[in-house]
Amino acid sequence: MAKASIAVGLNKGYTVTRRTTRARPSRRKGLMGKRRAIAKEVAREVAGFAPYEKRMMELLRNNLDKRAMRLCKRKVRTSPSSVERAAREIAGWEADETAGEQLLLWRVAW
Repeated sequence: MAKASIAVGLNKGYTVTRRTTRARPSRRKGLMGKRRAIAKEVAREVAGFAPYEKRMMELLRNNLDKRAMRLCKRKVRTSPSSVERAAREIAGWEADETAGEQLLLWRVAW
């Protein structure tokens, strides 16, 4: 909220124009880079899925989203944001797999 140029209240203070600051390098920490994304993809292909991830994919296939989220919560057990991220990742893999199967079936049909 902008300053009101008065001495009291929540908006007290001298009215100034806000300067735009450059983003600090610490703000980029943890973002997915190209190399990290490739390494993660290769590791996933080599190692495969954990048993709970396979079960989650099976539940998502059968439209049991709520049960899949509960399973993810029970297995991941960290902050809610990481549970949501894990669930989105599994759902993304499941969608890619389903799309690949549909494409394969379409090619076979021709």
